[in-house]
Amino acid sequence: MEAVERRRVTVRGVVQGVGFRPYVYTRATGLGLAGHVTNTPEGVVAEVEGAPAAVSAFCERLAADAPPLAVVDAVDHHEVPASGGAGFTIVASRSGGPGRTLVSPDVATCADCLAELADPADRRHRHPFITCTHCGPRFTIVTGLPYDRAHTTMARFPLCPDCAREYADPADRRFHAQPVACPACGPRLRLLAGTPPRETAGADPVAEARRMLADGAILAVKGLGGYHLACDAAHPAAVAELRRRKDRGDKPFALMAREPADIEQLVHLGPAERDLLTGPVRPIVLLRRRPGATAGAGGAVADEVAPGSPDLGVMLAYTPVHHLLLGLPGDPPGPRLLVMTSGNLSGEPIVTDDTEALDRLARLADAWLTHDRPIHVPCDDSVVRVCDGEVLTLRRSRGHAPLPLDLPLPVPASLAAGGDLKNAFCLGEGQKAWLSAHIGDMDDLATQYAFERAEQQLESITGVTPGLLAVDRHPGYRSGRLVRGRAAGRPVVAVQHHHAHIASALAEHGEAGARRVIGFAFDGTGYGDDGAVWGGEVLLADYAGYTRFAHLAYVPLPGGDAAVHRPYRMALSHLRAAGLDWDPDLPCTAACPPEELRLLRRQLERDLHCVPTSSMGRLFDAVSSLAGVCQRAGYEAQAAIELEGAAVTASATEARADVGGDYAFALRPPVRAGREAPLTADPAPVLAAVVRDVRAGTAPAVVAARFHAAVADLVATLAVLARERHGLDTVALTGGVFANALLSCACARLLREQGFTVLRHHRVPPNDGGLALGQLMVAARAPRHPQQGEGHVPGGTRQSD
Repeated sequence: MEAVERRRVTVRGVVQGVGFRPYVYTRATGLGLAGHVTNTPEGVVAEVEGAPAAVSAFCERLAADAPPLAVVDAVDHHEVPASGGAGFTIVASRSGGPGRTLVSPDVATCADCLAELADPADRRHRHPFITCTHCGPRFTIVTGLPYDRAHTTMARFPLCPDCAREYADPADRRFHAQPVACPACGPRLRLLAGTPPRETAGADPVAEARRMLADGAILAVKGLGGYHLACDAAHPAAVAELRRRKDRGDKPFALMAREPADIEQLVHLGPAERDLLTGPVRPIVLLRRRPGATAGAGGAVADEVAPGSPDLGVMLAYTPVHHLLLGLPGDPPGPRLLVMTSGNLSGEPIVTDDTEALDRLARLADAWLTHDRPIHVPCDDSVVRVCDGEVLTLRRSRGHAPLPLDLPLPVPASLAAGGDLKNAFCLGEGQKAWLSAHIGDMDDLATQYAFERAEQQLESITGVTPGLLAVDRHPGYRSGRLVRGRAAGRPVVAVQHHHAHIASALAEHGEAGARRVIGFAFDGTGYGDDGAVWGGEVLLADYAGYTRFAHLAYVPLPGGDAAVHRPYRMALSHLRAAGLDWDPDLPCTAACPPEELRLLRRQLERDLHCVPTSSMGRLFDAVSSLAGVCQRAGYEAQAAIELEGAAVTASATEARADVGGDYAFALRPPVRAGREAPLTADPAPVLAAVVRDVRAGTAPAVVAARFHAAVADLVATLAVLARERHGLDTVALTGGVFANALLSCACARLLREQGFTVLRHHRVPPNDGGLALGQLMVAARAPRHPQQGEGHVPGGTRQSD
């Protein structure tokens, strides 16, 4: 009698919602094995029985040949008693027990589905919800685990006979694809307009929506993770009106295109950028503008889309609705590029609920292109750029959440709250961490509610019940107050802001913390150990602690957030600290109203509401104002972004010509004695050189480029000093200032020329969107002192990047 073996196989990782059970079915039946496969909270579990050689072949390459969207963390198998029987089946999923697996993130519509979408002979021709095992909504529709249709927002749509047949056919691309639907049984698209909003007449809501967009209307469009606000990017009046309604200031809008050809005349598009645009994630990719380019293949892009920005943020269509809005081959002409921005007022969370959309977006939209498939989990678009040929993530959200990150060291079950700007929290246990999707700025009460809902949802699908809580050390942060208020006796560890930034970079790179690194944490604000506003920090750090090796010289931050919104205030404060006069011919002096100038002078003389700051972000603001680039900031980091934009237009020769040693920071010895006392980097000589160049009529672009070079030189100089004194040879670059690609690339180049290993962010944002990962790692190694870090709130400012 031929030998028979039976093995129980457990596959852990992102193995639900990615076609893993159909893959197991096909593999097992192809090898002539009997048994079954099912989803469980711990992963996919299969039992296979048959000839030992076939069973071994099944197990050996199970992970290597997995479906493209699967992420296999582990495959465990062991022998169990043979039970006989024939055939292989997919059995009903098992629930109960702790969840330890995640479904896939949402995935852009695949090529096969797009071909069907455009095929008049296909029964899903122009179906707005076409999907299959390899594409479509996942994370945003999941209501529980294991991942089955009953645990998604598709549960309300019973399968029609045709879809049910596809769903049950192992040879079909839609075999066990949970969101599968068709025009006969799936969600329905509607266009609502008028006051009150009513469904428009006509058979094709998309055709009418395209006509309205072409006429200059603003539409609320329901996407995967929330509503977008859309208008024709080539219609200046429409873009300006959207900016006014949304209270957007000058903050750039994102664009959506159908294909790279629609934007390649507008921006520099290299292979890495093209891969990001066309891949399954479809993030917003920040692309450098082409000098003087104003038209793409589809027509002009209004100046109002991204005024003053060196980049255009572009994403390609990633849902069937987007493809239909931009037009299929043969469709009548319509907008080729759409502004596609989050459906919310500035500062509020993205809208997901249909009734709420009609209310909250009533002042923003002229019509609503909506549907009846609920969004269970909000998820904004991810934002990335390419720096030195590598991905730099600026917002990690759709397409990435809820994929876990591997940790270099284990952590107890923990929740890290993150910061108050660009908030994303983090759950961790063992050697896995789950960063939430982008939550937003915590000023708004609705955002705080969104934080709580997202935390509950992520805990439910990860099975993590946090016993340790981590927060930023700033006692005024709303994220910290929210988590402290729900501690219920659990220990709360307060983590210094810039230490968390550096720990985030270490964790992302798999550093176990065996040796300290030289961490450059440059941002706008972080609560310092001395009550000052830190932000230009050089820390010698590991997860367990840090020493402040150097920092930018303190200057007064006059009026807290007022100085953030009016960069000329920071310029005048820096000039005074440098002993330079406020001459009326300087752009910052001319920008400050006379009465405010008098009040500011008295404020600085008397040190009223002037917390000291070492912020590199505020120094960028100051130079931006002093060079005449930006005097008022309508959105976070506007002055610094426009300074970078100016710098990239200067040639390398201009940036270095006749500079000599003028654009160089002065390094001051420690104020107090001792080996561990920090050095001070004084920008006074740089500011004097900027003033000299401005008075000589040097172009703002050249001033901006020289300043960037000076900051990069400072980083390299301080790294060499730290190595000489402490023997360290690894540098981490982190904090929101390093979202600046020009600066990041210059620093990395100089450091590598000096023989340093350079750690820069790729998968986790350098800004506060990555802060929680560092908090998680630091808190796990901190003494358990509940409610650490209570103390004085420095000046009331919370700007962090």
